[in-house]
Amino acid sequence: MELNRVIAALFFALVLARIDLSTCHVMKGSVTCLDCQRHHDFSGVKVLVKCDQVKKLAVATTEADGSFETNLPSDTQHSSPHLNCLAKLLGGPNQLYAYRKNMVSGIVKAGDGSFYTISTPLSFSTTCSSSVKGEKNGEFGASKTVDLPLPPEWGLAPSSYYVPFVPIIGIP
Repeated sequence: MELNRVIAALFFALVLARIDLSTCHVMKGSVTCLDCQRHHDFSGVKVLVKCDQVKKLAVATTEADGSFETNLPSDTQHSSPHLNCLAKLLGGPNQLYAYRKNMVSGIVKAGDGSFYTISTPLSFSTTCSSSVKGEKNGEFGASKTVDLPLPPEWGLAPSSYYVPFVPIIGIP
C-alpha cells in the first residue's frame, strides 16, 4: 500500500516536471552572409534581443545554418509580449562587417502567431568591401591636408595641424 503511494507521488512529480508553466514568448530568426560560400558555417554568431521598458537582455547564438532561437526578455515570468523589441547582430568568432541598416531588425509576430521573428534580415559580410570603407566614385574622402613649408628652426609642428583653423580676432 505504501509502495503505491510512493509510485503515485513519483509519477505526479514527473508529470509536473514535464509541464512548462511559464509563458515565454519564443523568437526565431536567422542571419545571412552576403559574400560567403554556399555551405558557410554560421556557428557562434551572437544576436542580442532587447525589448522596450525591460531591463533584461537576451542573447542568442546561431546554429551552423544561421538560425537562432531565444525567449524574448521580460522582467516577470508571466508578462505580456512586448511589441517594441529589436534584434541586433553583435558579432561572431571571426570579424564581421555590416551596414548599420542590416545590423538591427524589429521583432514581429510570425504568420501563425505561435512565435516571433525578425522583420528585416540580419546580414553581414566576412570581408570589408570598398563601399563599407567609404569609397565613392573611385576615390576616398576629401580630407586633403595642406602642408606649407615652414622653416625647421621655428620648431613648429607641420602646418597641416593648424592651417584649417583660422582664428577670428578683433570682432567686437
